[in-house]
Amino acid sequence: MPAARLYYDDPSLIEFTASVADIREHSRGVWQLALDRSAFYPTSGGQPFDTGTLSATAPSGARLTAQISNVEEDESGEVWHTTDKPLTAGTPVAGRVDPHRRLDHMQQHSGQHVLSAAFDRELKAPTVSFHLGDTTSTIDLVISELPAEAITRIERLANEIIAEDRPVDSQTIARADAEALLASGALRKLPERAGSIRLIRIADFDLNACGGTHVRGTGQIGGLHIRSIEKVRQGIRVEFVCGLRAVASSRADFNLLTESANALSIPASDLPAAIQRLLAEKKSAAKELHARLEDLALYEAKTLIAETPLTAGRRLVQRTLPACDLAALKMLASKLIAAAPSTIALLANDAEPANIVFARSADLALDCGSLLKDILTAHGGKGGGSKEMAQGSVPRANLDPCLADLQTR
Repeated sequence: MPAARLYYDDPSLIEFTASVADIREHSRGVWQLALDRSAFYPTSGGQPFDTGTLSATAPSGARLTAQISNVEEDESGEVWHTTDKPLTAGTPVAGRVDPHRRLDHMQQHSGQHVLSAAFDRELKAPTVSFHLGDTTSTIDLVISELPAEAITRIERLANEIIAEDRPVDSQTIARADAEALLASGALRKLPERAGSIRLIRIADFDLNACGGTHVRGTGQIGGLHIRSIEKVRQGIRVEFVCGLRAVASSRADFNLLTESANALSIPASDLPAAIQRLLAEKKSAAKELHARLEDLALYEAKTLIAETPLTAGRRLVQRTLPACDLAALKMLASKLIAAAPSTIALLANDAEPANIVFARSADLALDCGSLLKDILTAHGGKGGGSKEMAQGSVPRANLDPCLADLQTR
């Protein structure tokens, strides 16, 4: 028979006594224990498992403490507690749930009920999934867009309900009664499962089917902050934090803002304007740098053309420039073929793989794209482009024979 779940009657219960009902080996050195009663919550409904300890007294009088690292429910409804210490069936144990993790999960899960109800009431946006993460939680809403004004309004409503410290209680009813409540609109949603249904009620605000652990009053949630929203396949995903997580995230945000403002020697309130100014300066500097690089490429192109005579009616400028990246090679190639007619540019660097740019002036009939692609493929590389300019890459070890083939075409 599945264990009695003590958290249903008292979600704040941290310490309890029980007996080991069964044990099984999960993996080498890892065991799973079933108890006749437990206050440990197993992963379910978007809420993670509890952690904590089980303690037992050996026949010798020695005290053994087993850490609980996971709690999960099997298909039959049995709850298994994962530990690295085996305890035989029938052993009396004292359990202790990690109180900080339990409170955190209660705050986040109860906060989710408040937030989902607020979205449903104000925007007719039902929640279709909930995930309680390690640092933040999310709900997915069936809604196409969520304006900033609506976010502010919903967040304020949720925090008003929290501040009013409305009672939160639970009850278990027959499924037929739950279906009637759903049909009447009193119940927000109903899971697809047989048997009795556990309901969580927030006084005069929300009624929802749920098997999780919750606070006794909304005041224990402590506060709720919407962190971000994003579009997902089924609608909008809302990221939020509650209680002590909201305090921690606010402190982290404050520290980040303070550190950023101090780095610029300005008040935090001036950060948005300072960021816009820095972005504008960066854009202007990038344009100026590009212009100077263009000038440098043109100067280098003219120098290379002056150094390279025409041979059989064509001027082949071939250079391997180790310090040039692909963008610099293309810029120099474009300056070369524009600076003088009958010019072919064959430029490379010695990266791994090596980059190659092959270009020709407009008066020549050479198909650079097709030729470069064929030769690169023959040497284990790849690339292509237009008739006037092409680019590609080849293993560094094959660069020299590849360049030699291109020079003979």
